[in-house]
Amino acid sequence: MKQCTHADALPHPEPEPCGETCPECLAEGTDPVQLRLCLSCGHVGCCDSSPKQHATAHHKETGHPVMRTFEPGESWRWCFVDHVLV
Repeated sequence: MKQCTHADALPHPEPEPCGETCPECLAEGTDPVQLRLCLSCGHVGCCDSSPKQHATAHHKETGHPVMRTFEPGESWRWCFVDHVLV
């Protein structure tokens, strides 16, 4: 089974969220479907089911590898680089 090679390098504690919603969606007037938190810098972006997929765009722009869900009651993490749940 493939493993994430980036989780051990994440900052501890995890970064504070930069906001409560996707700032790009807010600026564009679109509604995010679900939110994701970048575990490198705290950027909050919308998921790939959202029209603009800002969390994935953030990863592509910055190379930050791991995000976690920013939805209440959920705790999973995803590594964009290794394409695995962490």
